[in-house]
Amino acid sequence: MTQLHVERASDLERVRRNTHLALLVALASAVHTIEAAIPTPVPWLKFGFANILTITAISLYDFWAGLTVAFLRVMVGSLILGTFLTPSFFIGLSGAIASAVVMGISYRFFKGIFSLVGISVLGAYASNLAQVVTVYALFIRHSEVFMLLPVFLGFGLATGIVNGIGGEFLVGHIKRLPAFRAVV
Repeated sequence: MTQLHVERASDLERVRRNTHLALLVALASAVHTIEAAIPTPVPWLKFGFANILTITAISLYDFWAGLTVAFLRVMVGSLILGTFLTPSFFIGLSGAIASAVVMGISYRFFKGIFSLVGISVLGAYASNLAQVVTVYALFIRHSEVFMLLPVFLGFGLATGIVNGIGGEFLVGHIKRLPAFRAVV
């Protein structure tokens, strides 16, 4: 292959990767927005279904792809919902970033030990902890806020399992697509 062919192939690969990430961000933003309308047992708890797309990006690409999906879905979702720069924005952003970081690190170093379900549960726990710390640090300076952690972590275990199963399903399905195999 000539240098020109190699450069064009590299450009095509970059365009495909960015297109796939844009689709993951769009889908995650839509899920984030729709999820805001789903009632939960406690008003401030969320299922975090958009994390399925974050763990999918981490699994298919890398840590930075997952972090990008997490960050952009919170930004886009908050703009759509009208919550940009509100307390719920900062709480959600802290949870999304913490979750993406923990899932990315866990996937990188422990993917042979943990399945995507286990990695998703770790991400859910990181999200819950980050959100409670954010609430304490920015809004409610009472240590009683941390008494909510057992409820959050119990809910996080359940949603982490569901989201991990969803991530495994989605990753498996995407990897079987001919268009995806041509990229990777």
